[in-house]
Amino acid sequence: MLITVNDIDVNVIKKPIKNLHLYVKPPDGRVEVSAPLTMRDESIEMFVRTRIGWIKRQREEFDAQPRQTKREYVSGEAFYVWGIQYYLLVNYSNKCNSLILDGDKAILTVRRESTAEQRERYVNEWYREILKVEIEKALPKWEGITGLHPSSWQIKNMSTKWGTCNINTRKIWINLQLAKKTYECLEYVILHELIHLEEKNHDSSFIAKMDSFMPNWRSIRKSLNEQILDYLPIY
Repeated sequence: MLITVNDIDVNVIKKPIKNLHLYVKPPDGRVEVSAPLTMRDESIEMFVRTRIGWIKRQREEFDAQPRQTKREYVSGEAFYVWGIQYYLLVNYSNKCNSLILDGDKAILTVRRESTAEQRERYVNEWYREILKVEIEKALPKWEGITGLHPSSWQIKNMSTKWGTCNINTRKIWINLQLAKKTYECLEYVILHELIHLEEKNHDSSFIAKMDSFMPNWRSIRKSLNEQILDYLPIY
């Protein structure tokens, strides 16, 4: 259910829980409320109204974060891999596309006549491959630690979530953009989604398991949310 409070769209999800939970989610400040199944819509709206100031401050923090400009995939652009900034150097060849990291440069070789969209598709596939390699290392590690196992996993380019899972099918999705963040952020997201296979909500039980398996998860989450954000065409 979508409600609008003070010109702010709020996605309301009713669940079998006891208390209200309000979230302002990175990277774009999306507002979400988890509410008990029996709570009246008017009560939910009143709750949100009492937190408008906090919501706006959270959104201002997201707005203030450094954000990449729209990618054109030309020489000189900043290029991020595992939290490290490289500078893009574009070369041209009619043979095949390639992307190589060399010192502080990311050398992208493409056809001269290729469009920004075509270059982006190639780069995203490159990111997908390196992310896949790291997931295949990290996921078994955290499966062994937690005893939790997804039925399958998939990489997906998402603009509002670092990861997600379907509790019914036990499938998890990992955001392609994590290939641009530090390794610890990927491990945090993997653990977060694994625990969701057992704990649907971000309640005390969920938090206790995060604390048990990754005591420093809060600092990693903070680091993830503070790292440079990707260009988003729509707020």
